[in-house]
Amino acid sequence: MKVKKIVAPTMPEAMSKIRKELGADAVILNSKVIYLGGFLGLFKKKNIEVIAALDPKPQKPIKDKQPFNNNKYQMEKEPYNKEINNNNHVLDEIKGLKKWMEKNAVLTQPSYPEVYQELYDLLIDQEITPDTAKKLINEASKNSDGEVDFSKAKKDLIIEIKKSMKEEDFGGIHYDKKIVHLVGPTGVGKTTTLAKIAANSVLKDNKKVAFITTDTYRIAAIDQLKTYSRILDIPLEIAYTLEDYGKARERFKDYDLILVDTAGRNFRDEKYIKELGKIVDFNEDLDTYLVLSLTTRTSDLEHIFYQFKNVPIKQLIFTKKDETNTYGSILNLCLTNDMGVAYITDGQDVPDDIKETSINKICEMIVGESADE
Repeated sequence: MKVKKIVAPTMPEAMSKIRKELGADAVILNSKVIYLGGFLGLFKKKNIEVIAALDPKPQKPIKDKQPFNNNKYQMEKEPYNKEINNNNHVLDEIKGLKKWMEKNAVLTQPSYPEVYQELYDLLIDQEITPDTAKKLINEASKNSDGEVDFSKAKKDLIIEIKKSMKEEDFGGIHYDKKIVHLVGPTGVGKTTTLAKIAANSVLKDNKKVAFITTDTYRIAAIDQLKTYSRILDIPLEIAYTLEDYGKARERFKDYDLILVDTAGRNFRDEKYIKELGKIVDFNEDLDTYLVLSLTTRTSDLEHIFYQFKNVPIKQLIFTKKDETNTYGSILNLCLTNDMGVAYITDGQDVPDDIKETSINKICEMIVGESADE
């Protein structure tokens, strides 16, 4: 084997020298950057060092043992033909998949008269699940006999939405329970929502209100609630243990309403719930509201709801209405879990940015028209 080291300013120049000295059959064994020349270690020039080799022994041709029958031609063509066969196989699979998708698209995408199709598309745009959207539109379209204008179709849809939910499951607290817990994941605005409810209870309903916080994991949450406590002149107790919680509850026994800001992680712990159940009666003493953000996807909301399965949730509270234009998750969660909604919040201002809700208001948010008859 003939080995040659070539040094050149660039790789193309090195390759040109290799072809001239070793021929086109030479192979590159190694290449690296080196620096040459200069003065006292300075001003060195960058070069490429390439090690190339050439095997001077030619390969012996393979003799065919069989008479000439075009086998050589077949061997040369086999990889090509194999590649074509593989490509054809892939193309067949793609065509089959396309036909399957087209077939199932016809089966899964409903076809309605124009006005109902427009309403179906509106529900899908609001991220209402396809099954729920189809069910609502199917029922609404039963009311049509002949041609129906868009306004009539929308009213029929609203009627079906109202039928699917119970009016009594909506609206804010009614002070029939002394203690109200707000639970939910971090970052949805539980503490701010608690302050809004407290402010409305004090300023509008003239109720005597107190705060308890069990969210001792976040210093910021305690400081925030302390600030609201001072502004609204509402007493606050911090409960680090269930024993602290019991003492705080006893201290505020003469108050009209005790609002409790909680650490969501506690209420996902079955052991914690059992221990808390020894202090309070979930059915007699308190109501629990699950606070969720409207900016969260429906699938994630369902997962969060399941995490709080150990707690008897009375109603939902949705926050951050001002941060989205999509409200279908409200309907999805209510219908899936047979649950109502107490409040919807749409900003940070206390106490203004919180509203009691109703089926009519939810219909207006989703369909864009009031459900008032």
